[in-house]
Amino acid sequence: MKKIKSFFILLISFVLLISNNAVAQLSSKQVDSLVQKAMKQYEVAGIAVAIVKDGKVIHEKGYAVKSIATNQPVDEHTNFQIASNSKAFTTAALAILIDEGKLSWKDKVKTYIPEFKMYNEYVTENFIIEDLLCHRSGMGLGVGDLMFFPDGSNFTIKDVVTSFQHFKPVSAFRTQFDYDNLLYIVAGEIIARVSGMSWEQFVQTKIIEPLQMSHSFTSLAGMKDKS
Repeated sequence: MKKIKSFFILLISFVLLISNNAVAQLSSKQVDSLVQKAMKQYEVAGIAVAIVKDGKVIHEKGYAVKSIATNQPVDEHTNFQIASNSKAFTTAALAILIDEGKLSWKDKVKTYIPEFKMYNEYVTENFIIEDLLCHRSGMGLGVGDLMFFPDGSNFTIKDVVTSFQHFKPVSAFRTQFDYDNLLYIVAGEIIARVSGMSWEQFVQTKIIEPLQMSHSFTSLAGMKDKS
């Protein structure tokens, strides 16, 4: 995991460097060199890189292979899991529902999920939708992640939304930043209960399709080419 994080930090760093007007723009050849160096250092089989500047794609390229087993090359249409970038889609989906007048950032979570309960009764009573997204619940870093990571599990959404009452906080409510994943699953459940569609269906219908993101998918089930 540390390798993956370091790898993406390196990629983000040189993308920011390119987009900084105070620095001369790197050539595609220089980008190639940086990517290849990063891949070698962090033992990555293949990646795709797109760099956008001033609203235009200035570099778009696949590197190496999708899998060392098949040796199929990475190209601009190769799919990658986006991990926590899905949090942005969740937040955007909630914003759409807010624009439609179906909920508010300040609505209490328990209004939509009555079984939702935090360790502290006061926190439960005052936990709002905004709190689901801000990593300030008071729970420790990554609490509950083993319910679904790294290998998945048979925990249900009911198990997730009722689990928080067992997680003792490490800080006072809304006083400290501690990165959290499970509360975004709760946010996804609110989207489902308010819209009548699953998170996957809602994001596909309201975001992916309108933006014509024809090579992006909200689940493996929607992908035709899984190679």
